[in-house]
Amino acid sequence: MSMLTPPGMGGKYRITGDKYPRMRRPRNRGRIVVVALAAVVALGLAGWGTLQLIDVFTGDDGKKASAARTKDCKSAPKPSAAPPPALKPGQITVNVYNATPRGGLAKAAADELKKRGFAIGKVGNAPEAYDKKVPGTGILLGGSEAQQGAFRVLATQLRSSRLQTDARRTADVDLILGTAFKTLDTKKDADAALATLARPAPAPSGAC
Repeated sequence: MSMLTPPGMGGKYRITGDKYPRMRRPRNRGRIVVVALAAVVALGLAGWGTLQLIDVFTGDDGKKASAARTKDCKSAPKPSAAPPPALKPGQITVNVYNATPRGGLAKAAADELKKRGFAIGKVGNAPEAYDKKVPGTGILLGGSEAQQGAFRVLATQLRSSRLQTDARRTADVDLILGTAFKTLDTKKDADAALATLARPAPAPSGAC
């Protein structure tokens, strides 16, 4: 009889041999699954952080920003063409008219413009449509083409003048002196304005 056989139990209930079943606690499979998932998440986060550090140190963000700027430059509209070169005073014929009740203004202004290099046309009193009806210092009157040429040059001599177009086809322009007119701008100021007008506009600085 084995030592493991309780007293009084013999026969088929007798336990023989030196091996016996071991009693183990059932494994907690749920806990193992949770731990495994947590490990996978932790590894994923660690990998993502590593990639971010690599992007920072390898300048990947700079490449993206550069690519974005390049795209913006390609889509930006091209600057418009520079305005045509300004005419020289000798290329402009000016008719000087006096619309004020004071005599002699048209001749004085015409003589001064001639000294400054302008070609002088007609000189006299203003037409009925403008006589004593110009409240400012003066009006520059000419065809539509004068807006980008003669007007810009002649306006340097009387910067407070107004610009007005008519239906004429000729290249000459009128300077109609208004009731507030006293004298043309000083030659020093006019020459400085002409120099600025003749200076070519700087090329647009591209950030591309």
